[in-house]
Amino acid sequence: MNNLYKISAFIIIILFACMIQACTKKVVPVVETGSITNITGSSATCEGTVIAEGSSPLYTRGVCWSVDPSPTIDGSFTNNGTGLGAYSSSMTKLDGSTKYYVRAYATNNEGTGYGNQITFRTAPRSIIFNQAITYGSMTDQEGNNYRTLKIGDQTWMAENLRTKHYQDGSGIPNVTEPVAWAGLITGGYCYYDNDTLNRQTYGALYNWFVIDDERKICPAGWHVSTDAEWTVLENSLGGSTYAGMKMKEISQIHWESPNIGATNESGFTALPGGARYWSFQNDFFNLEYFSLFWTSTEAHNDSQSAWFRSLSYNGVDVERDTWWKITGFSIRCVKD
Repeated sequence: MNNLYKISAFIIIILFACMIQACTKKVVPVVETGSITNITGSSATCEGTVIAEGSSPLYTRGVCWSVDPSPTIDGSFTNNGTGLGAYSSSMTKLDGSTKYYVRAYATNNEGTGYGNQITFRTAPRSIIFNQAITYGSMTDQEGNNYRTLKIGDQTWMAENLRTKHYQDGSGIPNVTEPVAWAGLITGGYCYYDNDTLNRQTYGALYNWFVIDDERKICPAGWHVSTDAEWTVLENSLGGSTYAGMKMKEISQIHWESPNIGATNESGFTALPGGARYWSFQNDFFNLEYFSLFWTSTEAHNDSQSAWFRSLSYNGVDVERDTWWKITGFSIRCVKD
């Protein structure tokens, strides 16, 4: 009987100890990461919310960020005081044209809790033009200014077109929804990832139908280059095999590494503005990897496609090919 009492007492002690341990379990704060706003080339604002303090009082909260996934407070972070509820953090000293990973965090005596991870890209940095060249200028129908330059006997824009209007002032539809974009049979434009931060540097992405519109996409005295005019440009630079290296903006500020051979000695300053694919399953792609430019020339015996030019981060040539008209590519105008 005494042994039975001893066993019962031991069980009670064990159960009591387990209850105490459960009551004193160490719990870190519960946090949620909110939206990113006020994005510039060097700063951005992130919202966060502390949902629960955990098992001890909160002593700091904020956001942390990195160019690598799963950022922690061992890297860059803010400190936004204490308390439950929502707060706003300002991230500074960021690099332009860069993708960042962000998480809200909160810390108590037990450790740090992190919120869900979100990503954003800072605004593009300024274009690097060829400083040895004296550029001209041109203004489009809505007042946007562009650098221009002469290559051989032709005068080209040295920046991607970004107008939202045809030459007569009528608006071009800004189509953001992917299924709607894929179904267009008339002119439309968008910005890469539907992000207006990409407009000033990379210009707009246009489907081919804006080129075929009688209202004209280029300003008076200019036109979208033909396939033959692109060939003339390439020949002026020694042929398509090496023309790409002479046309690409230098460095890896906008271009992905290695940006092979880029000298921009022509001054054309091609930028890797990417594209919007014809299928809603593959919406935007190849920002920082490819320059893709429409010509005004339709493919032979094919009402669905047209000729374009491509420059790659991993090559020195200019590639000539055809693609579907419903794709979004960049446009450069050439003087009449």
